[in-house]
Amino acid sequence: MSRKRVTQRFPFLLPVRLMQRKALFYAKMCCDGRRYAETIDEKQLPYMLFTTDCTMRNGNTGFDMVYQENKVFNLKLAAKTLNGLLIKPGETFSFWRCVRHADAHTSYKTGLKVLNGNLTTAPGGGLCQMSNLLFWMFLHTPLTITERVGHDAKEFPEQNSDVIKGVDATISEGWIDVKARNDTDCACQIIITFDDNHIIGTVLTDTKPPTLYRIENGPVTYTRKKDGMYESVSIERVGTDTVSGEISGRKLLYTNTCKICYPLAEKVKIEEACSP
Repeated sequence: MSRKRVTQRFPFLLPVRLMQRKALFYAKMCCDGRRYAETIDEKQLPYMLFTTDCTMRNGNTGFDMVYQENKVFNLKLAAKTLNGLLIKPGETFSFWRCVRHADAHTSYKTGLKVLNGNLTTAPGGGLCQMSNLLFWMFLHTPLTITERVGHDAKEFPEQNSDVIKGVDATISEGWIDVKARNDTDCACQIIITFDDNHIIGTVLTDTKPPTLYRIENGPVTYTRKKDGMYESVSIERVGTDTVSGEISGRKLLYTNTCKICYPLAEKVKIEEACSP
C-alpha cells in the first residue's frame, strides 16, 4: 500500500502547501539566470510568422455550457497579459510568469479543469486552451520550446476530426509551465484577439522570415492496455523557404502518447498491447 501524502492525511494543510509550492516555483525562475519576456508593446511588429484560431466553446464535454462561457471570460482575462508581448533575442517566454497576476483585480470564473486525472470544475478552469494555443503557435516559429507537458488523458474528442493531434500543453501553477526561448537574432511578438466564437493567436517578427513552418502528424495508433485505451502520434515540422516556396527541411519533434477516455468510432483500428 502506498503511503498517503501529508496533505491527504491532513487536508487543511493543502492551501499552505499550494502557497509554498507557488512561492518556490517563482523563486526558482528569479534565480535560474534566464531573462524572461515582460515587455508589452501596443505597436505590432511588421512581419507575420504564423496565425491561427480555434473555437472557444465545446459542446461535447457533458457539462453545463455555463462553464464554456466562464472559460471565454477567463481566456479574455488572461489575454490582457499576453497581447502585444515581445520575446526579444535571448529572452524566455513563461506562461505563468505572464498570467499569474491576470486576476489581481477581477477573479477568474469557475470553468472545466483536469484535476488528479479527472475532469472537474475550478476557478480559472479553461486556461489550458490558452496554453494549447500558445504552444501550437510556438511550434510554427524558430523559438526553442524548453518546457511543455501534454495532458495524460483526453476527456473528449476534438470537435474537428482533421485537427492535428498531440499538440496540447497542460499547465498547473506551481508545477507545470509552457516556456519557449528566443535563440534567434529577431524579436517575436504575441498577439491574442477574439471574435464572437474564436480566439485568434498570431506571432509577428521584426525581420522578414526566411522559413515558414507547418506541423503534420505521422501515423496515429490506438492501443488497448490493461488500464485503458491509448493514442500515440508523432509530430513533425516541415519548413518551407519563403523565397522559392520549396520544402527546406522536415524534422520529427516528438511523439505524444495519452489515454483516451471516450469511445472511439467503430472504424478505428485498435491494436492490442503485448503482454510483458
